[in-house]
Amino acid sequence: MSNNDSATSAPEGHSAPELPTNRLSYRLDMAVLLFGRAISWLWLATLAVVLTNVVNRFILGRGSIAVEELSWHLFGATMILTLAYAVVSDDHVRVDVIREKFSLRTQAWIELLGIALLALPILYLMVEQLYQYGYRSYLRNERSQAPSGLPYRFIIKTLIPIGLTLVAVALLSRVLRCCTLLFGFPRRVYKTTPRQ
Repeated sequence: MSNNDSATSAPEGHSAPELPTNRLSYRLDMAVLLFGRAISWLWLATLAVVLTNVVNRFILGRGSIAVEELSWHLFGATMILTLAYAVVSDDHVRVDVIREKFSLRTQAWIELLGIALLALPILYLMVEQLYQYGYRSYLRNERSQAPSGLPYRFIIKTLIPIGLTLVAVALLSRVLRCCTLLFGFPRRVYKTTPRQ
């Protein structure tokens, strides 16, 4: 068994072998995971705002456009800012019917090529345009079109490219882990990336 193959042994509690980690990917993963855990508390704020909106609208009979928009903004912000967490913890949706039949090395090649040739270039183009989108909103002091809606629309528009940048960081970490398995560089470190 080669050194690279020894990296494929399944960690305790996991049925499938995982990509080995290296020092840089470990740090990137930890940063994304810590940020994702912190941001996940926004779900409680989202739930509170949604419940407030429901009670006001359907029980007290007085709706608020600002509260309704706030619930949309909180939901959108929490979703986009925790996407990278899903990538690092491997909790995102993927079609594994075919993938599971391949060896870990073949899976690593597919991920490396898919991320490097497709995902990262597309994310780069999206983020570049979306930062400008948020900046233009800031310059125009854009607000909701509803008279009693929320101001500062640039905040939610700027969170979209921030979330996608975090996804790019998580995917870069994944590329580094694929390189560790396939090429032995960066060198593997024996730390387990926390899953949740």
